[in-house]
Amino acid sequence: MDYQLEPIGIVHSSIIDRKNAPRQGYDGGVEAILELKLQVMDGLSGIQVGDEVMVLIWLHQAKRDVLQVRPGHDPERPITGVFATRSPDRPNPVGLHRVTVLKIEGLQLTVSPLEAINETPVIDIKPVLKRCHEE
Repeated sequence: MDYQLEPIGIVHSSIIDRKNAPRQGYDGGVEAILELKLQVMDGLSGIQVGDEVMVLIWLHQAKRDVLQVRPGHDPERPITGVFATRSPDRPNPVGLHRVTVLKIEGLQLTVSPLEAINETPVIDIKPVLKRCHEE
């Protein structure tokens, strides 16, 4: 079977170099702009400033042949399989980022905190579901 992913947009970020990217959004993520393609504009209906969303990106600079890493590049930590880590290097380098929508201007969403590097392809956006239990 052949699978295809089509980017729906691109990240505009002040993080330019992979080696300077923080490991997680809470650890140095920045305010960034998601510039979406015109053909997906209707998909933004219902997203509002203040919403938390999950942004899925294609980690285009990742190494796809890596299966084990030392988490956080820490030589004191044991070698661990990539599926038990958040390493960007993995067979299918999909990044998952929980961010808050700060501004919406046409096809541009300003979000934070995002640790993606500039020009990273955006492959999807999903809402963070808030589950309420009434007692």
